[in-house]
Amino acid sequence: MKKLLTALAVAMPLLLAGAIAHAKDDHDHHSDKEIKADIERHRAMAAAHEAAAKCLESGKGHDACQKELQANCKGLAVGKFCGMRHVH
Repeated sequence: MKKLLTALAVAMPLLLAGAIAHAKDDHDHHSDKEIKADIERHRAMAAAHEAAAKCLESGKGHDACQKELQANCKGLAVGKFCGMRHVH
């Protein structure tokens, strides 16, 4: 019984490491179409953030600019901050 527990103690971390490596490998392989779509999303998010910066520079105020950012980012990123959040 002791040998079985020792074998399991050694085998489990190895199996877990292999499973993690396999899962990571699956996420690293995207089609050209998926990569192109990701690039376009990043550019659209960057443009929305640039527009938000210009909005703030114009003096419209944080709340108004935040609403514009949310509208420009709808469907692009996760969350209401268009994929980015920073300290205020």
